[in-house]
Amino acid sequence: MNLVELLEQSGLTGRGGAAFSTATKVRAAHEHGAALIVNACDGEIGAVKDAYVVEHHLPELVRGATLVGGRRVRYAAHRGSATEARLRSAGLDVLSAPARYVSSEETSLISLAQGGLARPMTKRQPFVMGGADSEGRRISPTVVLNAETLWRVAQVVEHGPQWFRSQGLPDEPGPRLVGVGGAVSRPGVIATSAGIALRDIVAAAGGDLDHSGPVIVGGLGGVLLSRAEAASATWSTEGLRAFGGRPGSGVVHVLDAGNCPVAELAHWFDHAAGESAGQCGPCMFGLPSIAADWHYLAAGSSPAARERLQRRAASVTGRGACRFPDGVAGLATSALRVLSDHLADHASGRCAEGRPSRSNRDRVLAH
Repeated sequence: MNLVELLEQSGLTGRGGAAFSTATKVRAAHEHGAALIVNACDGEIGAVKDAYVVEHHLPELVRGATLVGGRRVRYAAHRGSATEARLRSAGLDVLSAPARYVSSEETSLISLAQGGLARPMTKRQPFVMGGADSEGRRISPTVVLNAETLWRVAQVVEHGPQWFRSQGLPDEPGPRLVGVGGAVSRPGVIATSAGIALRDIVAAAGGDLDHSGPVIVGGLGGVLLSRAEAASATWSTEGLRAFGGRPGSGVVHVLDAGNCPVAELAHWFDHAAGESAGQCGPCMFGLPSIAADWHYLAAGSSPAARERLQRRAASVTGRGACRFPDGVAGLATSALRVLSDHLADHASGRCAEGRPSRSNRDRVLAH
């Protein structure tokens, strides 16, 4: 049985967020003679899985990468990171990427590896087949796989598809990693699988959903769950679908019950606003506008700001060169729903956590 057949039987999907069939990507890579880029950037806020795999499972990662890409493998890591240093110390071919979210996007890494800028490219067809960028520059066949995904490839080959399928759910098989941070006593990487209660994942990191604030699931491309929703949810595509979420990049961030969640979300939207690749409107103008609208709401602005934010979130969806604006818009929409009462408190000049809002109005609106 060859590698693609083993991966097909295992049901392994990408662990970087898209959850696309790994067998399909590997088959295409082999058919088109594609080079492999191992994405070990941890580009998402709260993402720590890649660093964990490189630190604790580097030999298995290299084996999985070699099985997929042969000798044509490069390991992408953020410039100046501990992950980059570990990869270089191991004598591996490292692709040093700017420490930005957009620079670790799949097509950004392909562009960087082939002499371009580390920013997303519009795809006429998957770059595993080769092609050209928007300026006509030739792009040779390249496939990008997440570090955890390639570690799992090595596990499937070593232990077999049935071992892999013995964990998780029938339609989401295999072990997976989750990075848990925020209001937990032991932030870091949790080994789990699909179908586990989100409450138990948080508890494994020293958190308690009975006494926490809301929970961000999936990072900037995810959703905000209320404490009650998080306590009832399971870590799976089906278990999170009811709340508009999915496992995504494997990031869980628990907000502190003692802090204003509206203020905490403002930091996330500010970060998103600063991550523009500078090449399309949804990132350049839409995301800063979403962040500004959120600051207006935090300052106690009128209901018109909420309606405007809803319109902006809808307007950026599906229009970017990559899916980054879509993810941020989804997070904003879920935050409007979950924090409706908090936003009403801000509109009335107070905050449920006892923090003033209207007294800071001028400073926030000048942000």
